[in-house]
Amino acid sequence: MAIKINGQMYYRTLEACQMAGVSRATLFRWLKAGILEDAMPRDRKGWRLFTENDIARIKSEATRVIQREAFLEETRSGTSQESVTGGSYGQEDSGY
Repeated sequence: MAIKINGQMYYRTLEACQMAGVSRATLFRWLKAGILEDAMPRDRKGWRLFTENDIARIKSEATRVIQREAFLEETRSGTSQESVTGGSYGQEDSGY
């Protein structure tokens, strides 16, 4: 349920995720990785509150398109080349 504080509408995490079309896990991963700035205000319980501008930034990240080379460079900086170029991709994983 959205709340209004000093004329500004704020949305809780689940509402913001639903409006932006991303999962809570994805949002928290982006916040932890610094992809999105975690400067959202919080209520007295410590829960994040999102404005419509915050939700627009989340949507923007969710629909961002990057060139293949930039994607590979970003991926290489965080994972091994094997996981980017092949590894077990496409092979059945018995862990799921």
